[in-house]
Amino acid sequence: MRHGARPKNRMVRYAAVAALVAAPLVTVASIGQADQLAPPLGPCVGDCPNPFPIPPHNGPAAGTDNTINVFVGGSYTVEGRAAEVEGKVVTVKDLTVNKDGGGLFNMGVVGVGSQVAPPPGTDHVTVGGAVDVVTNNRVQIGGGDPARWGNLAYGTTESGTLEFSGPGAARQDPEAIEPYLGLGTVIKGDSTCMAEQTATGTLSVEGNLYTFTGDGHSMRQIFNVDRNIGSDTAAADIVFAGIPAGATVIVNMVGPDPVLIRTNTGSGFPGDQLTDMQPLLMWNFPAATSATISGGAQFQGSIMAGNSAGTLTVSTPGANGRVYVAGNLLQTGTAGTEIHAYPFNGDLPTCGQSPSPSPSPSPSESPSPSPSPSQSESPSPSPSETPEPTEEPTHGERPAPEPSRHKPTGPLAETGSGLVAPVAGAAAVLLGLGAVGVVLARRSRRRH
Repeated sequence: MRHGARPKNRMVRYAAVAALVAAPLVTVASIGQADQLAPPLGPCVGDCPNPFPIPPHNGPAAGTDNTINVFVGGSYTVEGRAAEVEGKVVTVKDLTVNKDGGGLFNMGVVGVGSQVAPPPGTDHVTVGGAVDVVTNNRVQIGGGDPARWGNLAYGTTESGTLEFSGPGAARQDPEAIEPYLGLGTVIKGDSTCMAEQTATGTLSVEGNLYTFTGDGHSMRQIFNVDRNIGSDTAAADIVFAGIPAGATVIVNMVGPDPVLIRTNTGSGFPGDQLTDMQPLLMWNFPAATSATISGGAQFQGSIMAGNSAGTLTVSTPGANGRVYVAGNLLQTGTAGTEIHAYPFNGDLPTCGQSPSPSPSPSPSESPSPSPSPSQSESPSPSPSETPEPTEEPTHGERPAPEPSRHKPTGPLAETGSGLVAPVAGAAAVLLGLGAVGVVLARRSRRRH
């Protein structure tokens, strides 16, 4: 096909991407510094509703978002009765849709979700390799209102039934994936960095009640969990306590393989604690070769998996947040598994001088006083599943995106716990730099 025709150009592009990803992150007095994920990852970019409709939402279109909602550094497989994935989807290798008994799988625009889709006329789905929609399956891109249309770009081959709303179409375009090839490295670095942070809180377990208790004041709450949450036979009820308003919450799943979160906590309805936490909640699987999120919940919060040779399986009725996987993604389940488009607005640590991992103490067999657990399940439509290894790992330091596109949130005092006091003789210099930083941050906010 179009392979091999322009090897020199390809090498130049790969070199440029590699150089961009390798660029060091410039920091100012950087111990304990925090940053939001930069476009095309993280917060919403576009006609963004504020606030996002509470999940799951089946009303009219609520806006547009050009940020990637699901990134897969390897292959993306849909099996079981998975139903849909909302928002912009990028997978570096292959996309395979092979649902049990066949049926429809929606991409980009969905029936129930945030109803914030990629901008009309853009690539709602970008696949670096092959697209295989197995016999008796159908994939629809765009949908509902014909004005909410989008395209599919793929790298090698395309087979099976693809349906588009409006003038949307599939096109073979091996170069479409190139701007995204460095993102697996970014995700690996961010995931590793989060796992290197010292815990600010602890996990306690009594029966099926898992209580995460923060320190009550840090604006980045870290939980390093060295065991599974729930089990193959019992779903966990999850509660958070001691979390300040506006704090980013990171749960590092650092236990041995295979790693499991099985929970029925998360309804998406008003008053649900995890629904309120969703935009600032990150579940991180830094090294797992096999990680699974299951149970009867509308799972709240974004998900990051840093092992480029690993596979993340999502089988909950809903997952509300970004899904960023350096390896493979399997979307499956028996009750219409859906991934909905919700941004991650939290601040992540930057590394280079971060402390080494410190797992939260193994859960005590005594309860931790806390609000009663949210439980509830939100069923959803149908389809999803299967993967394979990929991409090159990295470490620690986050590559530098364009500085003007970072969008810090909250005052300087809330950018992280454990900031060191400046040396007396440097106070004036740091004050001046701080003033410049505030101006740049305000300009950056206005751009979003």
